[in-house]
Amino acid sequence: MALALKKSVENIKENNQKTEKLRNILIEGISGIKGVHINGDNNRLSNIVSVCFEGIDGEALAHQLDLKGIAASTGSACHSGTLKPSYVLLALGLDENLALGSLRLSLCEYNTPAEADYAVETIKEIVEKLRSIR
Repeated sequence: MALALKKSVENIKENNQKTEKLRNILIEGISGIKGVHINGDNNRLSNIVSVCFEGIDGEALAHQLDLKGIAASTGSACHSGTLKPSYVLLALGLDENLALGSLRLSLCEYNTPAEADYAVETIKEIVEKLRSIR
């Protein structure tokens, strides 16, 4: 266990810088989608992107992303596993309908810019598709 801990922190600074660049690719690309709300402020974790989409069911979005090979969650990490809106997102001032459209993406040092670009394009396509059928 000590060896695993040692390996996980050996390159922590470089890994944080890498995931921060990937996070910024995701945020920049996703922020252009109509009706998106980027959760958090400039003090975000380097490896997490949390967003909400107006008029989108987060569970449907996460399922469609899974079919395209992208792992995502809904809500906040401390509220996963339920279909209710995240109390964390509600505490941030989001209304219930917007909070139900939440999506959380986690990154690691093994992700690539190409994967981040793929995620952005796929999210754009799926959000457009979901909005067209409602």
